[in-house]
Amino acid sequence: FQGGALFDSLTVGENLAFRLRDEGDHDDEEIERLVEEKLTFVDLDPGVANKMPAELSGGMKKRVALARAIMGSPEIVLYDEPTTGLDPITAETINALIVKLRDQENVASIVVTHDIGSALAVGTRFAMLKDGDIIFEGDPKAIMETDDAYVREFIDARMAGA
Repeated sequence: FQGGALFDSLTVGENLAFRLRDEGDHDDEEIERLVEEKLTFVDLDPGVANKMPAELSGGMKKRVALARAIMGSPEIVLYDEPTTGLDPITAETINALIVKLRDQENVASIVVTHDIGSALAVGTRFAMLKDGDIIFEGDPKAIMETDDAYVREFIDARMAGA
């Protein structure tokens, strides 16, 4: 979710534990261990588990949302504009976590974004949609070297900061 979609009436730890508690397959000790593990994975101090979402910065909310998404050890994570609304340094932190998840946990990512810099930082394959159709598909080199007029205009405008 672009905004993290955390339950504002639950602590960070309760947000992360929500799915596992609902499923009922884990005891409290195991859930606490997994909450700490996932917070550490996204470079947050485990003490953040006691905070409410309103006490977190935008970047921290994004990292908590990612920690919550990986609580069930998924094979694929879908991201919707993961760097939207973040300053460049925090955006790079999120990009690094997406790559870390891919490289260390072998989790595939599907990233929907208009942020070409972010896409190039995390992507290995690209597809561009226009009017519901895939008009480009390829690797980072191919997208940067494409001669398709629409794709080229989009890439150039986004790289220029438009």
